[in-house]
Amino acid sequence: MLFNESPSKSNTRINQSICYSIYMNIAMLLSGGVDSSVALNLLHRQKQSITAFYLKIWLEDELSSLGTCPWEEDLSFVRSLCNQLGITLEIISLQQDYHEKVIATILEQIKQGYTPNPDILCNQSIKFGAFYDIIGTEFSHVATGHYAQVEHRDGQSWLRQSPDGIKDQTYFLAMLNQYQLSRALFPIGHLHKHEVRSYAHQFNLPTAHRKDSQGICFLGKIPFSEFLEHHLGTRQGKLVEYETGKIAGYHRGFWFYTLGQRQGIGLSGGPWYVVNKDPQENIVFVSRAYQDLAYLRNRCTIPSFHWISGKPSAYDNVSIKIRHGQQVHTGILSLHDSGAVDLHLHESDQGLAPGQYAVVYLERYCLGGGRMSQFLERPS
Repeated sequence: MLFNESPSKSNTRINQSICYSIYMNIAMLLSGGVDSSVALNLLHRQKQSITAFYLKIWLEDELSSLGTCPWEEDLSFVRSLCNQLGITLEIISLQQDYHEKVIATILEQIKQGYTPNPDILCNQSIKFGAFYDIIGTEFSHVATGHYAQVEHRDGQSWLRQSPDGIKDQTYFLAMLNQYQLSRALFPIGHLHKHEVRSYAHQFNLPTAHRKDSQGICFLGKIPFSEFLEHHLGTRQGKLVEYETGKIAGYHRGFWFYTLGQRQGIGLSGGPWYVVNKDPQENIVFVSRAYQDLAYLRNRCTIPSFHWISGKPSAYDNVSIKIRHGQQVHTGILSLHDSGAVDLHLHESDQGLAPGQYAVVYLERYCLGGGRMSQFLERPS
């Protein structure tokens, strides 16, 4: 059984879901943060055969004018850790893959008025996609520092939530397929964040005092709005009050706004909320009555739902996440003959946005998810 060590007897926790053979040939993806560092350390202490990899996805040529390269500092921590543990490190550039499979996709979705998720795309297409293609069958497993768990039973691989509800990252992994999940290892998935920090201090890892990274991985400290302006520019449009149709002000481009947004609208007499967008006319609709039930959506349609381990036999009382974090809705899942899925949340959520991913769970197992495209508003 792997990963059964703990910094103290009081918080010992064995990951019952991992029952692989003792020796594996593992490719470990390092980010320069404390989570992947502790994951590597746990594998190393289990005497596994490990090669560490750092994936360079920073769009150096494209974004150098917007800020400094964030990957250099990350890589310095990665090198320090590998030197400390005596583990071979390889650096792989996936900049072109990242641009084609992630950047181009999110820009196209944003231009259509959708709310994309770069982290979901990165896991699906890069870390467990393009990287798998590069290493081929040389390594049996790919390990990361994600807070998630994998169980293998009945010929299937199942994605299970981390016990740490705040840090659980299964939302970002919901689009992985069976092949990708069958080779995935999450060595810290059974731990809470405070335990991971405790490990890092106990083993004197270089990242023990490093703060958690925030924001989108390829941007570093560059604001997302600056990235959007770099690619999409600006174009003046109208801020229209949803209820009256009156012009309340002007904006620099609908792509700078997301549904439910409150900050940065720039109107007095608020608070104002973004309630809808018209990409064709470059109009952003705003309202001061966004808390009214008429605008609180509680149903959505997912035209192409991705099932991780097959469809369940029952759909009542599923749990639904529409964003990463602790907030979970209970609801009902309905299937169409076409394969589309309707989700009915028992409690409405004002943050539902087209193109955003909804992820469904049953008894802490992630069933899968997909992009929302249609909304049915609760009647007033």
